[in-house]
Amino acid sequence: MDLRAVRTFVAVADSGQFQEAAAVLAVTQQAVSKRIAALEKELGVRLFTRTARGADLTVDGRTFLPHARELLLAEERATASVRSGRRPLRVDVIGSRLAPATLLRGFHEAHPEIALDVVTLFDVDSALTALRSGAIDASFRAVAMPGRPLPRGVEAARVLDEPVQLLTGPGHALAGRRSVSPGELAGHRIWMPGIVDGTEWAAYYASLAAEFDLTIDSSGPNFTGAVQEAVAGSDTLATLVSEQTRLVWPEGHDLRRIPLLDPTPVYPHSLVWTTANPHPALVALRGHLARTRPPRPAPRTWVPGWAESVRGVFRP
Repeated sequence: MDLRAVRTFVAVADSGQFQEAAAVLAVTQQAVSKRIAALEKELGVRLFTRTARGADLTVDGRTFLPHARELLLAEERATASVRSGRRPLRVDVIGSRLAPATLLRGFHEAHPEIALDVVTLFDVDSALTALRSGAIDASFRAVAMPGRPLPRGVEAARVLDEPVQLLTGPGHALAGRRSVSPGELAGHRIWMPGIVDGTEWAAYYASLAAEFDLTIDSSGPNFTGAVQEAVAGSDTLATLVSEQTRLVWPEGHDLRRIPLLDPTPVYPHSLVWTTANPHPALVALRGHLARTRPPRPAPRTWVPGWAESVRGVFRP
């Protein structure tokens, strides 16, 4: 199997667009299309459905995705086992559009001499498995979920408390507000189909819903842009997004990002690594994050109690 095609498949799946995947891989969009077509021919299935918004995974595509990620990790381990000299620092950022990717981009800009391999794993369990096997050197995650402490030899430190915001369409009852308190969301339908049971973000939003008596609906598939489109046309539906999540919506949607205040729920991003990892660039990454860690975003913030157990050297 052509691993270039597998890597291209994962890039399209993560970005939801052939054009953006081409930019990430530094190839032409035509090359991306040819690699995907060749992979689909080899597997005998369709992996993507083209839409006006980009490319959505088919059922077969979603089935193949975790195995594709494992193939790429296996390639990394095999290469690292015989590579002479210093290998790149391998870091998991959970998603290319999310805040951890921005943190890592800042590190790269400050230390362009350090080679980086950026990977995207599914959840904290996958990240911990990869850390302990040596497949990655560090991961950005929300950790210490209830009843699931970090394994021995694994360290974590809070690097960013990212505010959670309300996203509504122009006709929603709260659309004209400059800010909303979390308690005011009780009784409103909040749709978040990206929540997957057993993940760290599912634990976070379950704690948030319980704390403020919210109704969070996670039903339905999480197609690219589907939530934004539904929210834009509804006067009752809303969703929650992190402050630094990059969203692009068509002209005319007129979506509103409304800060949540008093208190501000924040998503607790932590850097996770193993104490036995000798990679010298890992020390540089931790030092950079310690120096550039932003202050708390509001006088009053809220995080689940289990997240407060992650203190580490970066916490103010």
